[in-house]
Amino acid sequence: MHAPVRSQPQKKKSPKAFWLKQLHTWHWVSSAISLIGLLLFAFTGITLNHAADVEGSPRTVEKSATLPAPLLKQVAPDGAPDSKKPLPAAVAQWVEKAVGANGTGEAEWSADEIYLALPRPGGDGWVSIDRQSGQVSSEATSRGWISYLNDLHKGRNTGTAWKWFIDIFAVACFLFALTGLLLLQLHAKKRPSTWPLVAMGLALPAMLAIIFIH
Repeated sequence: MHAPVRSQPQKKKSPKAFWLKQLHTWHWVSSAISLIGLLLFAFTGITLNHAADVEGSPRTVEKSATLPAPLLKQVAPDGAPDSKKPLPAAVAQWVEKAVGANGTGEAEWSADEIYLALPRPGGDGWVSIDRQSGQVSSEATSRGWISYLNDLHKGRNTGTAWKWFIDIFAVACFLFALTGLLLLQLHAKKRPSTWPLVAMGLALPAMLAIIFIH
């Protein structure tokens, strides 16, 4: 009979091996999450730095219409003081169909006019309603897709969802950079140029700021 084969005892992983594996995992996960955002923000960093050279001429579209009598009654002057409030739902729906503008949001109500500002990434717009005659005027301005991407970079008029994305993206970038720094530390002994390069990455922008920015 053959003697039973004894299993070899598993070697315990060193703390360094454990942390190296964890850091690699967090590094590639955070890089995967932030990859597209990093490409977008790097590209728009260039376009923002040269905004005057790359942005196109704005294009403006103006439209006008007249509120039907039943809807005009909902916005007619009522002696109330100036205020900010949304348009009545029926009026907002009609505005969207008649002039193609979003009728939701806080509008400025005065005695003679209702003014609804419609800012958006890469453009601007507004809707004005004459409370006496029911005349509706709208204007929509587009500054092109470069301006649109630039506004995404700045979080300008992008809404709550995009602001949450920027926060999550910033956390992913922070983890990506931090785990990268820790991985550099673990590998630094075998790569003598590691810390001089890191120091250069700090010293160069600091010197430029001190010497050229006043």
